Amino acid sequence: MSMDAPAYAQVSPTPEQPDRRRWGRWLLAGTVAWAVLLAVLTWISVRDDPPTVREQRDLAEVVPVVDRAVGALAAAASGPEAVVELGPTEFERGCRLTPFLDGATLTRQVTVYFSNGNGDEAGEAALRRIAERLPAEYRAGARRTDEGFLLRADAGDFVAVYGELPQPGRAVLSVETGCRPVPDGFAVTGPDPDRPAGALRVMLTQALTALGRPVPDEPEWRTVPCPDRGFAGTASVDTPGALPAPPAELLRPAAAPLVLVDTPERYAYRAGPLGVTVAVTGDRTRVSVSLDCHR
Repeated sequence: MSMDAPAYAQVSPTPEQPDRRRWGRWLLAGTVAWAVLLAVLTWISVRDDPPTVREQRDLAEVVPVVDRAVGALAAAASGPEAVVELGPTEFERGCRLTPFLDGATLTRQVTVYFSNGNGDEAGEAALRRIAERLPAEYRAGARRTDEGFLLRADAGDFVAVYGELPQPGRAVLSVETGCRPVPDGFAVTGPDPDRPAGALRVMLTQALTALGRPVPDEPEWRTVPCPDRGFAGTASVDTPGALPAPPAELLRPAAAPLVLVDTPERYAYRAGPLGVTVAVTGDRTRVSVSLDCHR
């Protein structure tokens, strides 16, 4: 008995499949083109459009906020047993706002010298006191963290306030803008013309003479309005060369009223409404005389 041959179904040739690799290349090219277009539109918007959110407010717009915060810190730190020294304005370009736009930061510092008779407790108490005296809207607080005992506050408009205790008897308070756009023609302004120059200049001349330092025609001036009235101010001179003796030996007769800090690197005392500070760093000596918001 014979067996029939097996039957096979006929398979028609399929139509040619799309070239998937070619489609993938077109998809990738389209995605890259869309990303480039978005980047260009973003750059044009940042360059030409006015700020629409707080983070975009430029440095010129937040300088008044910084000045008010420095004045608030000076007032909060002022007192008959402290010296409040205003630091220079630090302006630094180079931070990145977007991949296509550079910005700049602005920082101002206030250094507070106080008696360190009780060690770390004195510094912590000083920062707590400053935090309590700042305006309520700053939501200031001072507490111990993994980085040490720190003060934190918010001056508004994304301007931050920081405080730390780098050394016994000294607190450094900083007001920082973060990275901001820089408007055309922006410049850090100089001191207010109503600076309290007379008394500070006399005391600065006396301290420089006692230290054997030259007396310049014009020191470096820094001022800030106090919240209630008047100004706080600092006049400083930075000179080269080592001192002939430790600051305490040279200034002790003048410092009799109230010595706050007495180390080879830093010396601070208060005489009435004025405070004198001496900072020795390597072969340079910086002498400052300050008038705070406490009268």
